[in-house]
Amino acid sequence: MINIVLIEPEIPNNTGNIGRLCVGTESRLHLVHPFGFKITDTSVKRAGLDYWVHLDWHQYENVDHWLGEVEDKSRIFLFSARTDNSYLDAKFQDGDWLVFGKESNGLDKSILDRFPNHLTIPISPLARSFNIANAVAFALGEAKRQLRYPEI
Repeated sequence: MINIVLIEPEIPNNTGNIGRLCVGTESRLHLVHPFGFKITDTSVKRAGLDYWVHLDWHQYENVDHWLGEVEDKSRIFLFSARTDNSYLDAKFQDGDWLVFGKESNGLDKSILDRFPNHLTIPISPLARSFNIANAVAFALGEAKRQLRYPEI
């Protein structure tokens, strides 16, 4: 199982879409407070449709609370535009933690400084960034591909 972590998500529709993606890929969603919405927000549930009841998800008061649940911190991968390390070069394993920051400005430097595994999703210079739900789909799709077809 791949673990998707959203640090301080701000947009309920994105979180709902990511939750739906996690259900479809049998991945676990971890949400770290503070949120820019209430988890009962109809936007979250609307974006997640009727899949939300099947979602394996957990929420945490803060980053340290979440980190208390991570046994092997070497398997934490932080996604950031502030690196040249492509996610396509990473070697993912079952149980890995793919971590994404808030929509407005990504992961705080204080979090990036705590872990060495920083990955980015290559993007054209014509675009500033990908929508977080799309970024999670890219990363999760590659991780699941590697778990299914490790020889490719």
